[in-house]
Amino acid sequence: MSKDLHQEAKDASQNSHSPYSKAKVGAAIVTEDGTVYSGCNIENSSFGATVCAERVAIWKAVSEGHKKVKKVQVYTHDGWPPCGMCLQVMTEFADPDLEITFGDHSGKQTTKKLKEMLTHAFTSEHLK
Repeated sequence: MSKDLHQEAKDASQNSHSPYSKAKVGAAIVTEDGTVYSGCNIENSSFGATVCAERVAIWKAVSEGHKKVKKVQVYTHDGWPPCGMCLQVMTEFADPDLEITFGDHSGKQTTKKLKEMLTHAFTSEHLK
């Protein structure tokens, strides 16, 4: 990996389509085999069709056959954490011990486990 994940996520944020919120968000994920996928937030005037950077990166990986996320990095200017919907999607493709790091423009970063951030995730176990 030529760049660190924070830089990958920050670079991805530059492709953000965020004319409504003005919040540029980037994410980079690492799959089980070490492949890195990045994504940015893509807003839509209907708001409901907006997609977060984390989900873009995960869906890119899944569409290429990778179904296991091993690490997530999120970048916003102010260091926002992933939203609940993104955390729920992560539960589909990662273990509860997945490390999620979110960082800001100054390089400050916070790392939490998925199970800490989404304490009562709805999983496939609920459907059995």
